[in-house]
Amino acid sequence: MLKRRFVALAAGVAIMASVVASAAQAQDKLKVAISQRGFWDSSFLEFAQREGMLKKAGLDVEFFFTEGGGQTLQVITSGSVDVAMSNGFLGTIGAYSKKAPIRVISAQMTGAHELFWYVRAESKIRSLKEATEKETVAFSSPGSSSNLILLALLNQAGSKARPTATGGLPGTLTSVMTGQIDIGWATPPFALRELQEKKINIIARAREATELRNQTIRVNIANVNSLKTKREAITRLMQVYHEAIQWSYSNPRAIEYFAEFAKAPPEVAGRAVKEFFPIEALQIGEIRDLERTLRDAVQYKFTAAQLTPNDVEGLFDIVYRPPAK
Repeated sequence: MLKRRFVALAAGVAIMASVVASAAQAQDKLKVAISQRGFWDSSFLEFAQREGMLKKAGLDVEFFFTEGGGQTLQVITSGSVDVAMSNGFLGTIGAYSKKAPIRVISAQMTGAHELFWYVRAESKIRSLKEATEKETVAFSSPGSSSNLILLALLNQAGSKARPTATGGLPGTLTSVMTGQIDIGWATPPFALRELQEKKINIIARAREATELRNQTIRVNIANVNSLKTKREAITRLMQVYHEAIQWSYSNPRAIEYFAEFAKAPPEVAGRAVKEFFPIEALQIGEIRDLERTLRDAVQYKFTAAQLTPNDVEGLFDIVYRPPAK
């Protein structure tokens, strides 16, 4: 009798192990590139992973972080990843015009809100208008949203300062403080401590670029082949992404996670979100002011000719639109 119970128990354990293994195998695998780790709006999928949202949706996601839109475009175009989050819209359109195998699957950021440009405290420059052709002014990488916003600000100010790609935030700050770059760029909470300690001064803010107020400036994109073979999984990924955005504005754990990612005190992280990241800017279902973006693309030489919405119609494949409230 004891032997029979042991056999039955062993069989039950084997069946349970098989079920667990099958469940693990059922997790759809995706590789996702994300621009600039430690930004609030680059953290939503990490929040989703921490909170078990991805696992609940049957997704096994491998993250790959880059230093900006240009690098992110390279890995998505090569097929090294399935999805790339937070890409500058100008660079995306430029890549598509050169036959890159990519599709826009959602909006990521509408309007210019969070970025700012700064100088060392001892600098005599107090605005972009005062910067001359002798001064260098930073952005992350060609085609990124920081590139677009900077060009708009320089144009608005009539400044001749020289835009210079500097990559990520720590390296940019080092370049500014050592005099290699005259004007740096940042996204809060990064550099807020230096601002409080009066080591730097802000001379321009993204929200001053009024013409970008209702324009999609960043998008999420997928590789064409991945959309063909993993469309259902990518759709679930975007559903989770939207869910994570909503969760992050209602649960205080999001600020705790963000402070950890950004290596900032929680009160500084909370201030950054409140002052620089309005939730309405993070809508994902609608690409806005496309015609202006297409004009910007040719003006700033991301495309060789003026394109129309019909010319780029094939670029868009919005896989998930959140229900209207």
